[in-house]
Amino acid sequence: MSRVIEQPSRFAAIIGAGSGLGRDIALGLAAKGYRVFGTAITPEEIADLQQASGGAVTLTNCDITDEPAVKSWAHAVSTQTDGGLNLLISNAGILTPGPIETLPLDSIRREFEVNVFGALSVVNAFLPALRKARGRIVQVSTWTAHLPLPFNGPSGASKAAMEVFATVYREELKRFGIDVAVAVAGNMRTGGPAKTASALARAAERMTPQERDLYGQIFGTFAAKLNSMQDHGLASADAAKRVIEIAEQNPAPRFAAVGQDAEEILRVVREKSGDEQDALRLQIVGLR
Repeated sequence: MSRVIEQPSRFAAIIGAGSGLGRDIALGLAAKGYRVFGTAITPEEIADLQQASGGAVTLTNCDITDEPAVKSWAHAVSTQTDGGLNLLISNAGILTPGPIETLPLDSIRREFEVNVFGALSVVNAFLPALRKARGRIVQVSTWTAHLPLPFNGPSGASKAAMEVFATVYREELKRFGIDVAVAVAGNMRTGGPAKTASALARAAERMTPQERDLYGQIFGTFAAKLNSMQDHGLASADAAKRVIEIAEQNPAPRFAAVGQDAEEILRVVREKSGDEQDALRLQIVGLR
């Protein structure tokens, strides 16, 4: 009589899994046999993904800037995974575009609270589970962390900060068997474009008449170009597939591009001079 050998379960946690790229990553991992846990914003997102995944994805309404809530979520996940976690994908992020001079500091602080401090809180909360499974962390970043764009400072700066933390985590956690990889994303057709367009519109509306005189026309050019780039970016499902490839690649890559445009930007940053990079960043956003 043949004996069926059950394969051990694999567990993954994803920040920002309710929509866009995070949703597609969750579904992709579930299709590969992972039991997936994630954070979401609305009850509708939670119900939608549970149904779409056939129950393989469990989402929780968790504000990652609330450290006690994050610890509670991580504890709840650990009780359902026998204490081990194979994969943590740090994907959450918000966007605060606009000329730095016109941005309220509280808005910039909020972006860092989500993109940096919230992400750090989640990583630290799951480290015991990652140690037990000798798991992997994938930090989803952006090419603007490597080639910052005008009027997009907080996004590039916050993701660059997380790339530094990822590098430090990589060295600090190596002896526990935990890999850390950074997925550098290019433009994507996820839930992001609509959110980006809305954020750009809010930034323009918030300008005072004096600020509009200084920045209005040039910011409008930037906004139109950025919206166009995102509308023509990599399809969400393709981007998710690439992130999953990075999550399972052995050995783990330090940095890996998600999309041809991200690959090209990383090459430019490696090979081109500062003046050439300055010219390119202006060209990208239609300011030259």
